[in-house]
Amino acid sequence: MSKKLVYIAILLIGIGATSCEKYFEVTNSDKNSIPVNFSTIEGFRSNLAGAYAFSYEYYSNEGFYIYPEVAGNMTDLIVTGLDVLQQQFDFVSSPDDVTRAVGHLWIAIQKPIANVNNIIEFAPGFIQANPDKKSEIDGIVAQAKFIRALAQFDLCRVYAQPYNYTADASHPGIPVVTRNPAPEDRVPRATVKEAYDQIIKDLKEAELLLGNAASEGPYFASKKAVQALLARVYLYAENWDEAIAYATTVINSSTVAQGPAYISMFNGNIAGEEAIFRLSSKNRKKGLGEAYSVKGPVYVPADTLMSLFDDPSDIRLQLFATGSQVLTKKWTITVPYGPNEDRYDPMVLRTSEMYFIRAEANLAKDKLAQCEDDLKVMIGRALGKTPNDIVLDGTKEGLKRTIIRERAKEFCFEGHNFFDIVRMKQDLIRGASTRSLVKRLNYPNDRFVLPIPQDELDANPAMKGNPTVNK
Repeated sequence: MSKKLVYIAILLIGIGATSCEKYFEVTNSDKNSIPVNFSTIEGFRSNLAGAYAFSYEYYSNEGFYIYPEVAGNMTDLIVTGLDVLQQQFDFVSSPDDVTRAVGHLWIAIQKPIANVNNIIEFAPGFIQANPDKKSEIDGIVAQAKFIRALAQFDLCRVYAQPYNYTADASHPGIPVVTRNPAPEDRVPRATVKEAYDQIIKDLKEAELLLGNAASEGPYFASKKAVQALLARVYLYAENWDEAIAYATTVINSSTVAQGPAYISMFNGNIAGEEAIFRLSSKNRKKGLGEAYSVKGPVYVPADTLMSLFDDPSDIRLQLFATGSQVLTKKWTITVPYGPNEDRYDPMVLRTSEMYFIRAEANLAKDKLAQCEDDLKVMIGRALGKTPNDIVLDGTKEGLKRTIIRERAKEFCFEGHNFFDIVRMKQDLIRGASTRSLVKRLNYPNDRFVLPIPQDELDANPAMKGNPTVNK
């Protein structure tokens, strides 16, 4: 079967949170069964659960969360094999690698999109027939729109150059699919601006639908999660005012984890008090726990990362194991747990990021004092000091260096490093001891995106590849 997931309609019937691996081209009988699946509230609930499960899969088990680490300059790869991101580490990704990261991510990120497209399409008719279920369906649709926005944003970060690559973001983005297409449909790539416009539209509509609904916890899309993702999207789009506004809204209703609570959100088998949105690994393959295992890791901290920690009191150093090889413990559980109770839940959004978003946006607007204030909160937390005790180089260049350095330390192994390098228009510079074939790549660079899979190009004449990497 062709893996042209963008332009085949996908049917996901009766998918629960733990059973969501099958996708296939739609036959006439399949088309007839889709409305049946969405004729009950249980159908909407199960498809939403499936969308969350698919999102976890591409974050944890298909390589999305690890890709920006190995493509960046703060992580080293010490194991080779079929299931590791060696090609991305060495920037030799091939469009023919359909069974590895190039093909896997293209398909995996679009699975939740296909799931939620069906939810969004069939919701109005279900509400019309079942007006008493409107409140619940509105909540399900809001979560569906959040999931779609997140997936399209992630797809864009992997297969398209950053928003600021061209002055008007008119360069090729991703297929913007808001309704599952038929097999014969030819779906082209939208521009990056068009992709971002749809992402923001989905998030704004989700924010409105959620209204004052209480959060079900960090494993579900909430109004706060929507606002946090909007802050990140606006940061990437360099819409500084909106980034500041949304980051501030989230900060004003959120907690920053301090001391032991900071460590426990990674090591304590809990969501953590500053978690805004995480993806649940319950009853699923523990991809991050395996990739970063202290007993046999595939990926380890690079010397470039460890050299940034110049204060031994930094609480973040407690998340490393030292010995013959420095290892990250961010994805290691250190408290007792029963069989199959260990959790390695990707942290998608957390409060600390909002402080860094606001700091960076204020810096871009030459509001140096406001930028410095937020950085002092974050650094003070790390060093166990009050913000007033932190002294920084308050110049614009000094604060920019601090943001780059502190983001690398704070969000290492959380899926940010390479994306930060590219959107900040930095050169990729690795340490002298890197095991990669690539020591340096200058910005801009065609190799800063993955190629569009060749089988996608072969099957869809409207799809265009990326320069250089699609030979």
